[in-house]
Order: sequence, then structure tokens, then C-alpha cells
Amino acid sequence: MKNRKRMTVVFSLTLIVLFAFTVQAQAGETYKLGLSLAITGPTSDAGDPYSKGVEDYFQYVNDMKILGDDKIECTIRDDQYKTDVTKRNFEDFLDQGIVFYLNYSTGSTLALKKDFDEEKMPTIPASFHAGNLVDSSYIFLPIASYSAQAIGLAEYVANNHKGSGTPKVAMFLHPSAFGRGPLEDVQKAVAAGLKIEIVEVVEHGKDLDNTAMLQRLKSKGVQYVIGQTIQSPVATMLKDASRLGLVAKTFGEEGKITFTGCHYTGGNDLVSLAGPAAENYYWTTSYIVTSEPGVGTDAQLALAKKYGRDEKTANSHNYANGVMVAQVAAEAILRAKAKGVKITKESLYDELLAMNGMNAFYPVTTVGPVTYSKTDKAGVDTLQMYAVKDGVFHSVGAPFIPEYTGKIK
Repeated sequence: MKNRKRMTVVFSLTLIVLFAFTVQAQAGETYKLGLSLAITGPTSDAGDPYSKGVEDYFQYVNDMKILGDDKIECTIRDDQYKTDVTKRNFEDFLDQGIVFYLNYSTGSTLALKKDFDEEKMPTIPASFHAGNLVDSSYIFLPIASYSAQAIGLAEYVANNHKGSGTPKVAMFLHPSAFGRGPLEDVQKAVAAGLKIEIVEVVEHGKDLDNTAMLQRLKSKGVQYVIGQTIQSPVATMLKDASRLGLVAKTFGEEGKITFTGCHYTGGNDLVSLAGPAAENYYWTTSYIVTSEPGVGTDAQLALAKKYGRDEKTANSHNYANGVMVAQVAAEAILRAKAKGVKITKESLYDELLAMNGMNAFYPVTTVGPVTYSKTDKAGVDTLQMYAVKDGVFHSVGAPFIPEYTGKIK
């Protein structure tokens, strides 16, 4: 009788243990990620929609059970563009046991570069600064670097210039590593044979009037401006140029200037800021824009609608930017799971390095595939030229890869 009772107790305990394991298995794993960025403060016009894109796509992954019963938990922290706050956030994320990290600014990415390597943490920043990759093994750019974008703009100028002589260019840069980054590489491209002349380099301040600068550029015969900064100073410059009658309608127009810029200088938000003065502004990025019909546009707008985002956020290329980095992280997890590999920072790093050739990743948010390897940690190499026509950005020509980025390596 005692033995029977003992066996009953043991059997009951076994059932309880089995049930606990079954519930745990059904609940699935939770993979922790972290994102630190400027939701408020400087560059929040980019950081806010970016954060929403990350949040929405990970929520979509969980809601649609893309990872089965497993879930992604991404903690998002506002660092107000302050590197010391970013560092604290990153250290806190490490204590939480993250397996993947999303960073934001150029300054904090450069400052934490050694930390990422020491922790062996795969990291995708919102900064496309080529210098992020120097002496780094664990930083992966989502798309072509600012340098590649600026070189792409310079190549487009050289190939489409209708005036006589070598096109004269001014660089309009943010006064930071973020802004200055592409200058040396564009200069290297010129030395390697790119047919443009860099007449002046302007590091803009917080001026609300660019009249004197624009008149100086005109007096020097500048025909093109290549911008590497954020939207607000570009909008101010375009308004002043429009008021002065300096905006060119065609490439090489006598006495006029064609204005161009890299990723963070453009998008639908720029049109809102600059109004009619944005007309004929040329801009390059690797992301789709929602003013162009297509599968990517439909998917972006549907995601934003599903999670109740306003129209401005839904149509922001920085929302697409946030969605895309979340896509890459989720895809790495999905691929590791498919191999039956435990999800760790090491296994996700390996999945990123294998994302090339037949294993390239094709998100609908970009104009080309995401590819990484041990020797190439810039994701989407392909760029698309856009120009504002009738108040909206439209694609100009086919997606392309700048020729001179390969020549200066």
C-alpha cells in the first residue's frame, strides 16, 4: 500500500514536471535585443520614425509568429544623441543578455567600436559612416556608406553635366564626423579620375540665412552642391537659393546651382520642410520611397497602418530605415533557427557573415539586396537616385552601384 502511494506521488510529480516542460516549450524562447537612439533631441526627426519602424516590425514578427512560438523582445531607449547615455544604455542591454544590438549615431558608434568587438556583439547602427568599419569586426552598415552615396552623386554629376568644362562642386557638410566622413573619399575618387572639381567645402552652422554663402558659391562658379547633413539645414539652403533664383532646372544651367544630397538630407520630410523650394532637388539612398508605387511601398504603408502610425511616419524613409534593420536582425535569427542552431550573439554574427551570394537577403524596403561577408560589412551596395518633381520624389534612372567606390579601396 505504501509502495503504491509512493508510486502515485512519483507519477504525479513526473506529470507536473512534464507539464511544466511542455508549457515552457509551447511558450517558446525570447530573444533580447536593444536599440539606443535619439527619439528626442538633435536628429530626432530621423530617430523618432526610425524607432517606430524597429518597434513595428518586431511586433509584426511576434504577432505573425514568423519565428514560431519564439519572440523578439527589443528594448528601445532614448539617448538624446548623447554618447555617454548611449554607452550606459548599451551596458544595461548587456546585463539583460541581448544577442543583437542596434545603435544610432556616428559619434556613439565610433566611441563604442571597441566595446562591440570586446563583447563580440553584432551591431547595426543608423550611421552609414564608412569609418565605422575601420578596425571593426562586429559593426555592419545597413546600406551603402555616406561616402558611397556622395561618390554616387559626384559620378551622376560628372556623367550628366551639360555645360562646358569640368563641373564645379561644393560640399555642404554637417560639422561632425557624420558630415565630414565622405569628404576624403570623394577627394580620393577625384584623384582616381572622377571628373569633378571641388571648389569649396562648407561646414554649415545654425545660420537661418544662407544668402552670403550662396552668393559666394555663385561667384566662384559653383554649379553643384553635394550635401551630407540633415534635412533642416538643407531646407533652409533650398529656400534661400529659391528666393535668390539660383536653383537649376537642368544640369549645367548657366548661373544656376543643382542641389543634391545623401540619405539624411532628403525624403518626404524634406519636401514638407522646404515646400516648393525642394523642386529639382536630387537625392540618393538605398531605400524605397512611398511616392513610388510598388511592393515595398505597399508593405511599408500596410505595416504603419497595422500599428496605427500617422501619415508622416508611414511615409518617412527613416521609418523604412528602422523597419529594414529590424528585418535583418529577424532574418538572422530565422536562418539560425532553421539550422537548429542556438540563438546567441555568436551564431547571429555567423549568419550575417553568410548573408551573400545565393544567401543574400532581399527586403522589400531597399532597392537592392543585403549582402555581408568577412571583407564587406556594408549591406545594400545599390543606390537609387531620386529627384523632386511636382512636389514629390521620383526615381531617376535605374538603381546603380558607384563605380569609384571600388577604385579607391
